[in-house]
Order: sequence, then C-alpha cells, then structure tokens
Amino acid sequence: MDPHLAEPEPSWQGEDPTRPDVAQAEDPFPGLRRMWTIAPVNHTPAGLWRLYRHRDVIRVLRELPAGVRRRDGTRAPGAMGGGGGAQEEGGTFMLQQDPPNHTRLRKLVSKAFTPRAIERWRPRTREITTELLEPAFEAGRIDVMEELALPLPSQLICEMLGVPVADRKLFTDWTTRGIHILRGQFLSPEERADVVDAIDHLAGYFTELIAERRGSLTDDLLSSMIRAEEEGDRLTQEELLVQSIGLLAAGFETTVGLIGLGAKNFARCPEAQAELRGEPGLIASAVEECLRFEGPIGMTTRVLHADAEFDGRVIPADTTVWLSLWSANRDPEFFDEPDRFDVRRDPNPHLAFGGGTHLCLGAHLARMETQEALGALVLGSTALEPEFETVEWGPSLFRVPATLPMRLRPS
Repeated sequence: MDPHLAEPEPSWQGEDPTRPDVAQAEDPFPGLRRMWTIAPVNHTPAGLWRLYRHRDVIRVLRELPAGVRRRDGTRAPGAMGGGGGAQEEGGTFMLQQDPPNHTRLRKLVSKAFTPRAIERWRPRTREITTELLEPAFEAGRIDVMEELALPLPSQLICEMLGVPVADRKLFTDWTTRGIHILRGQFLSPEERADVVDAIDHLAGYFTELIAERRGSLTDDLLSSMIRAEEEGDRLTQEELLVQSIGLLAAGFETTVGLIGLGAKNFARCPEAQAELRGEPGLIASAVEECLRFEGPIGMTTRVLHADAEFDGRVIPADTTVWLSLWSANRDPEFFDEPDRFDVRRDPNPHLAFGGGTHLCLGAHLARMETQEALGALVLGSTALEPEFETVEWGPSLFRVPATLPMRLRPS
C-alpha cells in the first residue's frame, strides 16, 4: 500500500479509554477479541495507534527501534506518563527513560532483583504467607485481597526497601493514587491534582527516609541504592528518590493484582485446583498461566524510533503505539484454546512482563511471591469457592480487585 494514500478516518472502534464501561471492566476479553478481528492495527482520534496481535506486539517490543520517549528524548503524548502538565513527575524513573539513561539506572539497582537475590527472600515470603493464611484456614473463609494479596507484597517490599511496615497503609494509598500519572493526557484536571498530591507525599516521605538511612546504612535495598556504584557512577539525590518511589510502586501494586486475579481464576476453575493439588510442582507453570490468562497490566506503550509498516499501513517515527498485552496473550493464532485457563500450558511465551530493553525488572519477585501465595492458598485447602458473582474493582490503574470473598475447606 502506498503510505501516501489517504488513511481511514481515525476511530476508537468502540474501545474508547475515556469512556469506562462496567461490562467491559468485568470481562474485557470479548471486546479485545473483537478489536483483534476487525481492527488489529487501529489509528485512534488521540493520534496514537493500537496493536492487538501477538506478532505485532512482540515485533514492537523486541525487533523494531522503539523506546518510551521520542528520538530527541522528549515525552510523547499517549505514552505512559506523557502528554500533560504533570508528565515529568517521576520522569527520571528508569521505566520512563531510554538508553543510555535507562541502562545506567537499571545497572545501579538491578543487582537486588536477580533470580538469585530474589530466591533469598522466598523463605521469608513463605513465612509471611503462612502467618496471613492461618486465621483464614481456621475460619473457613477469606477475603483474598484484604487478607493475602495486599498484605503479602506490601509487607515484603517494605522489608526489602527498609520502609517501616507500620507505614504501609500510608504508601499504599499514595501509590494507588500516584500511579495514575501513567495515564498522562487522559487525566482530568481534578485527577491530575490528586496524582500530584500523592506524589508530593511520597517524595516527602522518602526524602526523610533517605536522609535517615544515610546516617545508618543497613543491608536493605534502600541502603544498597545509596551505596550503589557502577564504574565510578552513583545515583544523584533526585535519582535515588525517584527510583525508591518507583520501585515501591512497581514492587507491590501489580503483584497485588496478580495474586488476586490468580486466586479468582483458580476459584472459578475447580479443575485447575485439582490439577495443582495432584501435582504441586505445577505451581510455577500455573503462575505463568495466571500471567497469560489475566495479568494485572492490560497494555503498555512504546514510541517508534523509525517508520514501521503493519498490514500495509505506515506508522511514522515518534508516534506512540499502545500494545494490548491482554489481546496478544489470548491470540488464537499463537495460543491453543487461548480462553482456557490451563495450568499445564507449555510452552507459554506470554508478554505479561512486556519485553525488550524495558522488560519488567521485578518479574522474578512477582513470580516468586505469587507462587508462594497461590500455592499455599490452593494446596492448603481441599476446595476454594468464590462467594462473589461479579468482581468489585479497586481504584488502581491496574486490574486489581477491591475484594474477593471466598470459602475455604482446609486440607
């Protein structure tokens, strides 16, 4: 197709992110399958493009020249966190940087997130999980969100960072509000003011904590970042502050959603429970399927650094592209029976953690915590039954249930 020929009129195709839909919130996947079918390469009225097929999403993530900013280093409208007066809040966080800045920042903090470093936290994670679940097994019921999915990741990231666990309710609220900065141009003025207020509170809190920690370094992650040095390079005070806030936010809220969504799907699938109880070693495979089937992050963004053609349509360089991770992870051209929750699925090359340069730094931590949480929940019971028909969703930017009441039959 000649790239200079007239393009079809941009359209949301019925999937407008500025108009939330209750039915779509409960089950977004039929709408995504519709987009995969009728408009897999979609030019929107906001000027950004959306891609829905696995082959297109993975091409942008791993093959094409692309990043999270324009080629000149400026923020692009429609990109996560871009396109508005508050877009530079948290702008030095590594996930909002391209190489070489991203490479430098990631090197300085990544040692704490290697598989070996994360495995050292597994015994403590198991200990916390056991303590959290003991009252639920005695009572025969649980609100998974309140009693497991929220307290486990928030307590663990507190301990890892050296943040007082007693303060976790404060930062849970600030983080849930502040993370909406990623909506960028789609924030209303009132929402933007709330986001900035939350970020200001987080910044003030961590400024005091960093000052306190500098005078008494320990072996926690915050102390490691203060000490961090790579070939003579160190984090500036601003970079240290922003990485601390960013890691706190990235380190628990999406994992809260992953544990909750995994529990929801296990509760609705007794066959999957039975398979895991019969073969506990499937827990790692089961968590990968939780990530593919319904992960907490539905989409990510990239900014193209060169013109790219999809289905004969040319998307220009410096254009923001929204990549539907949910749609890609249920692509019937890539996955057999994509709408079936299959804890034995192998191989399972899902894209829940994104890909390429910006592959999620906390992937190992999220996997480990979810393996321990869901393994203990399912294996510690002979039945896990939902006490809800539809899910009440929380205020998070991500897919995080507000409450998930369930019945338990202890084993």
